[in-house]
Amino acid sequence: MLRANYHTHTVLCDGANTAEQMVRRALDLGFEHLGFSGHMDPDIHMDWPAYVSEIDRLKRAYGERIDILTGVELDNTFDRSCCPGAEYVIGSTHFLPVATETPMSVDGSPETLRRLCDEFYGGDWYRLTRAYYEFEAQVHERTDCTFVGHFDLVTRFNDQMRAFDEGDPRYLAPALEAMERLVSEGVPFEINCGAVNRGRKRELYPRHELLRALNDMGGQILINADAHQAEKLDGGFDVAVRTALACGFTHVNILAHEPDGTVGLRQLALDAL
Repeated sequence: MLRANYHTHTVLCDGANTAEQMVRRALDLGFEHLGFSGHMDPDIHMDWPAYVSEIDRLKRAYGERIDILTGVELDNTFDRSCCPGAEYVIGSTHFLPVATETPMSVDGSPETLRRLCDEFYGGDWYRLTRAYYEFEAQVHERTDCTFVGHFDLVTRFNDQMRAFDEGDPRYLAPALEAMERLVSEGVPFEINCGAVNRGRKRELYPRHELLRALNDMGGQILINADAHQAEKLDGGFDVAVRTALACGFTHVNILAHEPDGTVGLRQLALDAL
C-alpha cells in the first residue's frame, strides 16, 4: 500500500474537512507522509499565513507519528511569490492566460468550458487544447514546481461532452510536446486519482496513452489522490499503481523530510506496493 499523499485540500480552500481531520484519517490509514496543498489561484486563494500557521500547529501535535509537509497547489497564472516558505509546489493549469470578467477554469463546469472555447478560441476545441498545452509547457518555468499536477486537466468534462477526440493528432501532438519539454526540465508528473475516485472520469490524469509516453520519455511519477474529502485520502491508489505498472513504470516517488529538515524525493518500487 502507498502510505503517502501530497495533493490534499481542506476547508482552508475548497475541501470538506479540516486539516486536522485529514491528519487523523491519514493516521487511521497508516500513512507515513501527508502533504497539504491548498489552492492559490485566481478563483480560490487562501490566507497563506493562516494556512502555514495551522499546518505548523499540526506538525507540532502529530509530527512524531507522521511526516507532515506544507505544500501548495499553485496555478500557472498566479504569482509564485504568494506562497513563501512552501516546502513543495504542485504546478497546475486550471486557467488559461486570457482576460475574463470572472475566473474561467477548464475544470469549473461544462458550460464555463464551452463559453471559454467559444469566446476565446472561436469554438474550435483543438485551438483551445493546443493553447492549454502550450501554456502547460511553461508550468515549471512559471511556478518552479516540484511536480506537475493533473497534466491533462483540460479533459475533465470530455467523457460527457465528447468535445474533442483525445486520440486525434491535433490533440495529442501539443500534449506530447508539452510533456517532452517538462520531462527535459527534470520535473516529475503526478498520477492524479481525483476525478476517478470521485466518479467523474473513467481515466486517471494523465490518461494511459500519455502515461506510456511519459515512461518512454524517461519521466518520473508520484501518485496522489487529490483528496477534497477525508474518505478519499487514498482513493484510487490501487488503480494508479496497476496503471503505472501497465505503462512500464517500476518506481514511484514520494516526498519526505530529510534529517536536516529539507524535503527530498525518494523512490519506492511499485511492485512492492
